[in-house]
Amino acid sequence: MCRNIRTLFNFEPPATDEEIRASALQFVRKLSGFARPSKANEAAFNHAVDEVANAARRLLESMDATRPPRDREVEAMKAKERARERFA
Repeated sequence: MCRNIRTLFNFEPPATDEEIRASALQFVRKLSGFARPSKANEAAFNHAVDEVANAARRLLESMDATRPPRDREVEAMKAKERARERFA
């Protein structure tokens, strides 16, 4: 369920709002146990996603990196190679 939660810190270009929100959504889904909440819980669920996304954004903006930013394309190629080896 949490496969969309990715490391978002220290990348060039920086994480987008959509990436941060997608990670927040997956986190709240995992915590709540709901892929989609009922109508009764929808407002609380969406509020939690907003709160987690805001906290994640503040965290990413406040952290300092000691290493140079990673390239998203290079990291994606490495992940594909690891998957290829793992599932070959």
